[in-house]
Amino acid sequence: MISLNISISKQKLNVLDGEKVIKTYPVSTSRFGTGFENGSKKTPTGNFMILEKIGGLEPIFTTFKGRKPAGVWDGKPTDDDLVLSRILWLDDIDNNRNTKDRYIYIHGTNHENLIGTPASHGCIRMNNRDVIELFDLLEIGNKISIIKN
Repeated sequence: MISLNISISKQKLNVLDGEKVIKTYPVSTSRFGTGFENGSKKTPTGNFMILEKIGGLEPIFTTFKGRKPAGVWDGKPTDDDLVLSRILWLDDIDNNRNTKDRYIYIHGTNHENLIGTPASHGCIRMNNRDVIELFDLLEIGNKISIIKN
C-alpha cells in the first residue's frame, strides 16, 4: 500500500510502496515551524491519513475557497496563500491532535518559487503539477508520517 513520509528538515515528500521510495517531491511546510496549537500556522508532526481528496476533475490552477472550486488562478502574483489544483485533507491517527479542524492540507500553490523552503501557513504546499500527480496515486485512508528530520 502507498504511504507518504514528509521530512520538515529536508522539505521533501517521499511516496513509498511498502518500504521502497518510488517518488520524491519537493514541498514547503510552515515558515512558523512545527506544532499543533490552533491559530499557530505551524505544520503538525506525527501520523496522519488522507481524510478527503478534493478537486480531482478540476483543471490545473483551480482556486479553492472553503474546499469548493472558485475559478482558475490567472497567474498574477499575489501575496495571498492560494489553495490551488488539488486538496488532500489530512486527519490525525494519533487522536491527540487537531489537524482536521485546523484544515491542514497537501495542496498546490501560487508560490511555486518557494517550494523547497519553509514558507506555508501550516499546510504542505506542492508544485501544482506534482500535487495532481500525487493526488492520482493516493486513496482516502493512505497513511502519512510527518517528521522533523
